[in-house]
Amino acid sequence: MISLNEYGSNSWELKITVDHHNGEQKEVSLQVSGELHVGGLMLRLVEQIGISQDWSDYALWWEQKKYWLLKTHWTLDKYGVQADAILLFTPQHKNLRLRLPSMKIVRLNVSFSSVIFRVVGDICKSLGIRRSEELSLLKPTSEIKKKKRKDKEKDKDKEPVVEDILNLHNSPVSLGLPASPGLYSKTMTPTYDPITGSPVPSTVAWFSDSPLAQQSWSTLAFSHPNCAPETLAKMYQPRTLVDKAKLNAGWLDSSRSLMEQDIQEDDELLLRFKYYDFFDLNAKYDAVRIHQLYEQARWAILLEEIDCTEEETFIFAALQYHISKLTLSSGSKDFPVESETDEVEAALSNLEITLEGGRSENLLEDITDIPKLADNLKLFRSKKLVLKAFKQYWFVFKDTSISYFKNKEAEHGEPIEKLNLRGCEIVPDVSVSAKKYGIKLLIPVADGMNETHLRCNDEEQYARWMAACALASKGKTMADSSYQSEVNNILSLLKMKSRTAAPQEVRDVESMDVKPECFLSPRYAKKYKSKQLAARILEAHHNIIHLPLMEAKLRFIQAWQSLPEFGISYYIVRFKGSKKDDLLGISYNRLIRIDTATGDPITTWRYSNMKQWNVNWEIRQVAIEFDQNVSIAFACLSASCKVVHEYIGGYIFLSTRSKDQNETLDEDLFHKLTGGRE
Repeated sequence: MISLNEYGSNSWELKITVDHHNGEQKEVSLQVSGELHVGGLMLRLVEQIGISQDWSDYALWWEQKKYWLLKTHWTLDKYGVQADAILLFTPQHKNLRLRLPSMKIVRLNVSFSSVIFRVVGDICKSLGIRRSEELSLLKPTSEIKKKKRKDKEKDKDKEPVVEDILNLHNSPVSLGLPASPGLYSKTMTPTYDPITGSPVPSTVAWFSDSPLAQQSWSTLAFSHPNCAPETLAKMYQPRTLVDKAKLNAGWLDSSRSLMEQDIQEDDELLLRFKYYDFFDLNAKYDAVRIHQLYEQARWAILLEEIDCTEEETFIFAALQYHISKLTLSSGSKDFPVESETDEVEAALSNLEITLEGGRSENLLEDITDIPKLADNLKLFRSKKLVLKAFKQYWFVFKDTSISYFKNKEAEHGEPIEKLNLRGCEIVPDVSVSAKKYGIKLLIPVADGMNETHLRCNDEEQYARWMAACALASKGKTMADSSYQSEVNNILSLLKMKSRTAAPQEVRDVESMDVKPECFLSPRYAKKYKSKQLAARILEAHHNIIHLPLMEAKLRFIQAWQSLPEFGISYYIVRFKGSKKDDLLGISYNRLIRIDTATGDPITTWRYSNMKQWNVNWEIRQVAIEFDQNVSIAFACLSASCKVVHEYIGGYIFLSTRSKDQNETLDEDLFHKLTGGRE
């Protein structure tokens, strides 16, 4: 022990607990002064311990303040450390169990001292997932824990089940080493086989020298375990919008570390796609990302976290059955790179077309001419105590507005009404079996939402008008390059829903080697007999039997994105001046005020009309200002207002992405927009 005379009268005794790798803890006392910097304190602590080992990953954790002392040049006085401080000398990297969207558990060694935004980025690099800014970590809600506890009590007399955990804690990222800076550039650069000279699939090129073995790659990108109906029935299913709101209470703060949010070593967290704004999905480079995205969508359908019609449910079931069959038959051999062997020829063809200026006339026409739609449609305006009665009018769609007239001859006069669709809600109202092709428009007005129903005559007409309405709600016209692809996507979805004859396959319901209940939510599994379910699934499967594995997953994601409730995260809030609770739906492009009792949208506000948003941290109230002097304020009751603030800022941050950013996003800007600098 160093004498007091060496320090002077202002020295004091500081007790530090040392956390060893083997789980043992030892308390060490040091005589220190407030002028001693953290680096010097750690050096003297290691000398006092006297054990020869690698201490480079160790840092000081202040338990009472929930704070890491990472700035080694700061003095104890600057940090405010006094004699009553409880400090822990512990490794910054610890094991963490992550439940992936596929419900597979992986164990990774991650940094407990870095902010969540950076931790998720490192996790995604370790797993081979691009666009890590779309994901985050979620703590399981209390309802899910209660459900699991009850199930364990029921099954305690049965033999214990050992969880299948994939250990990836030996990867460079897991060990705290910097990830390869060439991760994404490597996947984007053609690599050639030294023997055959043919291009090597980019995914194989990356994973061949990554810490992941081939088995790990197969598990992350192709595994598709079918959940038994009995197991599925035991899982937590949100019944109401309020239940769905509770699922979003556990999102971790992206600007704070794991230990600052009471996460301990070997705790289980959920890795989920938090922001439903999927950018640059590419089958060549995103096998893991697409598979995990598909799995998150699949479980959302099975657990009824998102509503869909019965017709849509069987389409999703058929896609699951098809993907399951392809996965079992091909396994990990079916890499999502069917066309990569010809990518050199494709690149040369594209270069040739570009140099020849192949479609310059068409491009000029697209820029100068804004197309319009004109057709006979049926209209119904929703009114209370009035039966639905559709009446035919002549409709003209131009720019982002719909005008309708009594007939075609009256088109050049004044319209009966002109509907501006910018910022409105577009809800499909389709039943292919009943030949019903409807579009529900929820147009925001001063006192709420005006509901208007359009009815089309056939699939082609519906696809054109639905695509135009969807683009107009985002402020885009039919001149946008995405219009035709939107029409094609809608037609492909309608084709999947059509119930064409497949006599031999439908009759042979015994050909299904998996229980049909595995592909449906418990509600539908109870509604029909097993043979009826198999027949409906095989009938829908006939329309998609030609799809390859990766295309089928992308179709599933596309169908998921087309659902009216897609991408809406719910929160229970109390608006300023209101005496009752409401639901706030946060989507990738808008905020929706929803009536808790009925589930109907009351008002919609677009991010494009937002001027600023902030949080009053004293009263925990989120305030948002929009154009035309519209302002709202609310307190979040089901979660921290920081979560809501981060959601809004995260979506606005993601909207700034472009392909030219080379996968690197400004972390400081993200924290600024999401309220990380309180």
